[in-house]
Amino acid sequence: MVMAEGSSEGGHAGPVSHSHGGTHAARISSRRSAHAGHDHGAMERDMRKRFLVSLVLTTPVFLYSRVARLLGLRLPEIPGMGYLIFALATVVVFYGGWPFLRGAYSTLKRGLLGMNVLVSLALLSGYVYSVGATFVFGGDDFFEAVTTLTVFLLFGHWMEMKAFRRTRTALDALMEITPVTARVVRDGGILEIPAEEVRVGDIVLVRPGESFPVDGVVVEGETYADESMLTGESRPVRKGRGDEVAAGTINAHGAVKVRAVRVGEDTAFAQIVRLVREAEESKPSLQRLADRAAHYLTIIAVVAALATYSYWALAQDAGGVFALSLAISVMVITCPHALGLAMPVVTTLATGLAARMGILVKDAGVFERLRTATTVVFDKTGTLTEGRPRVVSVRPARGVGEDELLALAASVEASSEHPIAKAIVEAAGGSPRPADGFRAVPGRGAVATVDGREILVGSVGFVRESGVDVSELEDTIAEEASRGRTVTCVASEGRLLGVISVADTPRPEARKAVQRLLRMGLSVVMLTGDNEATAEAIAQELGIERFVAEVMPEDKERAIARLQEAGEVVVMVGDGINDAPALARADVGVAIGAGTNVAMESADVVLVRSDPLDVVRLFELSQAAYSKMVQNLFWATGYNAVAIPLAAGALYGRYGILIPPEISALVMSASSIIVVANALLLRLSWRPSL
Repeated sequence: MVMAEGSSEGGHAGPVSHSHGGTHAARISSRRSAHAGHDHGAMERDMRKRFLVSLVLTTPVFLYSRVARLLGLRLPEIPGMGYLIFALATVVVFYGGWPFLRGAYSTLKRGLLGMNVLVSLALLSGYVYSVGATFVFGGDDFFEAVTTLTVFLLFGHWMEMKAFRRTRTALDALMEITPVTARVVRDGGILEIPAEEVRVGDIVLVRPGESFPVDGVVVEGETYADESMLTGESRPVRKGRGDEVAAGTINAHGAVKVRAVRVGEDTAFAQIVRLVREAEESKPSLQRLADRAAHYLTIIAVVAALATYSYWALAQDAGGVFALSLAISVMVITCPHALGLAMPVVTTLATGLAARMGILVKDAGVFERLRTATTVVFDKTGTLTEGRPRVVSVRPARGVGEDELLALAASVEASSEHPIAKAIVEAAGGSPRPADGFRAVPGRGAVATVDGREILVGSVGFVRESGVDVSELEDTIAEEASRGRTVTCVASEGRLLGVISVADTPRPEARKAVQRLLRMGLSVVMLTGDNEATAEAIAQELGIERFVAEVMPEDKERAIARLQEAGEVVVMVGDGINDAPALARADVGVAIGAGTNVAMESADVVLVRSDPLDVVRLFELSQAAYSKMVQNLFWATGYNAVAIPLAAGALYGRYGILIPPEISALVMSASSIIVVANALLLRLSWRPSL
């Protein structure tokens, strides 16, 4: 595993080491500085430079080596060439091999073993032996082996870093969307300042084609905003006075002025960056297993190398150079680099794919836990339903039209702030008629005069107490109540004009999401604080067989605990606010309907869009990601079972087959590239079914 200066092996295995601070990584306006210590492009360029320099210096070393002579290449002898070869090899080993040597030192300092330790042992043992052969005891040196080994290692890691960098392009592209500067209205003029200097309450001017530098509210102008980077929804959303906009989204149409509500690290975009970074830095259990395997594989490699040297040098009397060559081959070919890359490349890709769909995975272990999940628990309000009442039925009395009934009710309710009143006004559409003498009766209804008539709008009990006969629609009232709907009566001059039923309606995608989860073999449970009748009506409409009604927010966590005690692995899907204890208790907590508030600390996953189908997409992605993890782990471990005996010379006695150190380096690098390529197939081939 290559480590650039300042990095260390261990922890997050992979070509680079991550240690982003939450605040630092989240700061939009400082995105360039956030990359300063982790510039993968700079690391890749450094690796390429080391490779090219080492390649140039290795060429004369190889041309004057014993291997070249065996191949029939004999160049004219030059006085002092042995010392020149020593000098060139020294530069290659200590300049080209510096990332490995530094990484080995950092690893050993923490009491760990890993790929860099093996590579460093191989390089230094060959180098020290060759120095001794040149200046002390004479004989064939080993400089061509250690230099070509270094070149092949550098080339392989350069290629891996190029591939690994490509797995991060989704987030890095988002980082480039946000503007560096902002135009702020101050002292009657427009002042362009660094985006990080915008303060809450500032009025920011955003022109067409520019990105919003802050989360805020439109105070002047109208436009359409491209929010695809935040929600995954490609269709622009209309924004006018009073509408919220999010940092990083694009002003696609007209110039608008926005009052800053959240700036810098508090914006939705900055929190998305932080959540994705946290997911990249977290480790699934398979990764921890791979880390432990890499530690012990290093020990096995060293023991196998010593045994190989002892066998060929002592038991077979094959000579020190030959025995050392095989020992180095064993150490190099056994390097657990592929094992170190097997998991993080997949989790990085999977979290990036999820983020592009508006699914923010905070912990990479989620992909494994979802695989073992047995039950998905949904909070009803705001998750499976819209979270606000809507008119679902209008039943007028004889001689009254539906439009007339709605218009009269809306004219009265236009002066009320009650959610049911707002639902009726919205359903009526248009402008309500003037109403005089509006009077609210708390918890019961309202009264006002419309077109010279006193109109009563309220509960069944309210109109009955006012002397209204409801017998004409009594069956309708009972039927609507049995379905869990809120019935509002409209009456005038002692006569019932009709009833309007209001309910919190299911989201359009909710039934489809539930059915897909059931087909996956999962059990679906609904939790709600509503009464039994309302809960049963919603459950039947969505095809949910198990539900728990009249659950207080503090009881939801206990409901999850009871399911877990029964042996179920629970995924809880809620709104992330009053469901926080349940989200934290669940094996996987999923916050849905987050809007621009994505910092839900109690959840493992945040769904930016209020779309229950994203839960299905999350399960599908987890299955694909876990499959890639297992494939990579199988390849990385299976490869060593074959490679170690071959490198130790198991086929030399009978078939004359040997794997020299330089070829071992190629094979080791190829195995790592295969692991990365297999992971990249996830991005190329996986698509959500919905």
